[in-house]
Amino acid sequence: MIKNYFKVAWRNIWKHKVFSGINIIGLAVGMAAFMVIMMFVAYEKSFDNFHTKNIYRLNEVQSVGQQGATQKVALSMFPMGPALKQELPEIKNFTRVNWHEKYQMTYGPKKLFFPEMFAVDSTFLKIFDFKILRGDRETALLKPHSVMLTESAAKRLFGDADPMGKVITHYGDDTVTFAVTGILADIPKNSQLQFDGVFSFSSIYKPWMAKNWGGNWLNTYMELAPGTKTAVLESKFPAFIKKHLGPDGNKYMKLFVLPLKDVHANSADIGLDYINYQKFDKKSTNLFAIIALIVLVIACVNFINLSTARSAERAKEVGVRKSIGAYRFQLAVQFLAETVLISFIALVFAVILVELALPYINNLSERTITLNIFSSPGMIVTVFGGTLVIGVLSGLYPAIYLSSFDAVRVLKGSIQVGKDKGLLRNILVVTQFSSAIFLMIATVFVLRQLKFMQSQDPGYNREQIVNIPLDGVTTKKYDLFKSELSGSTLVSGVTASQDILGSHLDQTGVTFRPSNGPKVDLGTTLLVVDNNYLDLYKIKMAEGKNFTHGKTEDGREFIVNEALAKELLKDHPNAPLSSLIGQRFGFDSLGTIRGIAKNFNFNSLQYKIEPMFMVSAHNWGFRDVSVKINGKNTDAAIAFIKSKWASVYPDYPFEYQFLDDHFADVYKADNQVSQIVGILAGLAIFISCLGLFGLASHSAEKRVKEIGVRKVLGASVQRIVLLLSGNFLVLVLIANLIAWPLALYAVYKFLSGYAYRIDISWVIFAIVGLVSVFIALITISFQSVKAAIANPVKSLRSE
Repeated sequence: MIKNYFKVAWRNIWKHKVFSGINIIGLAVGMAAFMVIMMFVAYEKSFDNFHTKNIYRLNEVQSVGQQGATQKVALSMFPMGPALKQELPEIKNFTRVNWHEKYQMTYGPKKLFFPEMFAVDSTFLKIFDFKILRGDRETALLKPHSVMLTESAAKRLFGDADPMGKVITHYGDDTVTFAVTGILADIPKNSQLQFDGVFSFSSIYKPWMAKNWGGNWLNTYMELAPGTKTAVLESKFPAFIKKHLGPDGNKYMKLFVLPLKDVHANSADIGLDYINYQKFDKKSTNLFAIIALIVLVIACVNFINLSTARSAERAKEVGVRKSIGAYRFQLAVQFLAETVLISFIALVFAVILVELALPYINNLSERTITLNIFSSPGMIVTVFGGTLVIGVLSGLYPAIYLSSFDAVRVLKGSIQVGKDKGLLRNILVVTQFSSAIFLMIATVFVLRQLKFMQSQDPGYNREQIVNIPLDGVTTKKYDLFKSELSGSTLVSGVTASQDILGSHLDQTGVTFRPSNGPKVDLGTTLLVVDNNYLDLYKIKMAEGKNFTHGKTEDGREFIVNEALAKELLKDHPNAPLSSLIGQRFGFDSLGTIRGIAKNFNFNSLQYKIEPMFMVSAHNWGFRDVSVKINGKNTDAAIAFIKSKWASVYPDYPFEYQFLDDHFADVYKADNQVSQIVGILAGLAIFISCLGLFGLASHSAEKRVKEIGVRKVLGASVQRIVLLLSGNFLVLVLIANLIAWPLALYAVYKFLSGYAYRIDISWVIFAIVGLVSVFIALITISFQSVKAAIANPVKSLRSE
């Protein structure tokens, strides 16, 4: 019986090739989109799932300024971990992680720079379940000068030689030797912690670290005792802060914890998150899943539409089957067999589409997602079970409807199949196009907001600026490197800073001692710069002067931005900004405010301009060199800089990035979201148009004699095309009226997350509406024109 069902189903599919093809293509595209997105979602949700312990990360909420503005950061202080474990019973264990980029390691004549090395406590591998190939998890990091390398890192450094026990040396601020005590398996890509090796924190420990309650420069991870309620634990943090940071500590800082498995996806609002690999907002992941489901639903709606549209052609088949004894249940199963067969045929094409699309998706998302249906029994059940469910759900209503026909009325030709079902088809078409138009509008606004942020004047010049990273060693020769670059026509300026613009800058507490009032303590953003920094970036001054070029007589100089200036003068709102010039200001030691810079966006335009100040302090060292080059001869300028780097730093690799590329990285996640949403919107339109094409084709076939009569009576081709197309165009217009308010609300919510954003323009809604009508018209017109120009003699010929 089942074999017969599928045999008959195949015959019906083959007999109606156009409708079957539209259904298969639509379902295949919808299923492929859904599969790719759900693979991406599954990959995102897999981050850090291989760790088995109850791990949480400690985070801070820092107050900025006196107005209560706050920012969340992933950093914590060196003494916090041991103090928390000692004082709070909920904390079972802890480990601290301090990252070291481009970490140089030497073994004999071989010198390598590893992208990321971690200094960690000996408890690191007791908390995290990274796989160990060689060495002991309990003791490998217990002693000072111990290091564990990943398998790939050890291969790079030692080749095929046995790495265990070998001594390697790091030449940096301090020369440190390490003995290899273990080998780790290469870190999985779905781990937020990515590193080439870990070494014992005790190897670089200095006595000042234990007392450094004011410095945030590492991450702290804690294993909580079973049954710990985080709300109860966090309620104890204020007393802890008061004890160690004084009675005013809670004014400037709060602590909170985040589960390790939530850090990757739930920390979009947390800054200074330096070791969160491929950080991606959970909201975007959920958005992709919802849109992919909409695309799949649109594909299923196509099948329902086309199946009910063909009800008249199947009516006689139902009547004959019932007259010879077929039960309604048997007919329903027969029609469901057709949809299930179509679903599995679509699955084959969907798998092909997924394999073709994955390289592009992986390149766009910078992930390594693979499709392996037979990788596990669970995957097999999910894919094939899901396909079966899609087939059943898509065909359930058509099966119930078609099997309900009364045999006597059908065979007498008196069944009415058009009125109610035509209304249902219209509703489904409107639903399809409403969804597609909604996605189109959303995509346009997302792209425009992204373009706005990338093209908006940030308040400084960032064109043709090359950024070169420094470390604790290379910064010592910065003045020499700067001197070597100066004087060439290929370079118009060289400066340096501790942070690069577009990044989340460090915070610090400051003291302001006005001449006409009590001192003020507050927190604010800090940027340490060379004294010509404002000149190179063309940052404009609102009041006062730039940094003195050379040594100053009255101590350290500070330049504050307008936002901080207003913060400092909040008790004297009518005082001019110039009244701050010469006032005492600073943190570890006080200096004078020399000038006030106009506000500029030192961060992403997603955030409003915060209070900040700049200080020129060569003795602190720099982490980034900014070189303004001649844009007319970029290649020669880069080659020149590289040659000078090689002469000053012969043992260090030359790395650089254009500032514009850095800002492209800042907005990378937004760009990925916009592109993926755009692709899904395009697929939604494509599938909707497939359904519209099928319905238009069916409508033209049903009215072929009517068209013939109208042509004989003198109707023009244009008139007939309008007749056939008018109803569908009305449906598309109704879909616009439904989609617009929904899209307006969604766009408003999306844009409200940005401090600087575009205006919501009704012109965009109108343009998208016209485009949707035009696309629908093109889709319909193909069949309408074909029917309108057909020879009426053929359509009116007696059967």
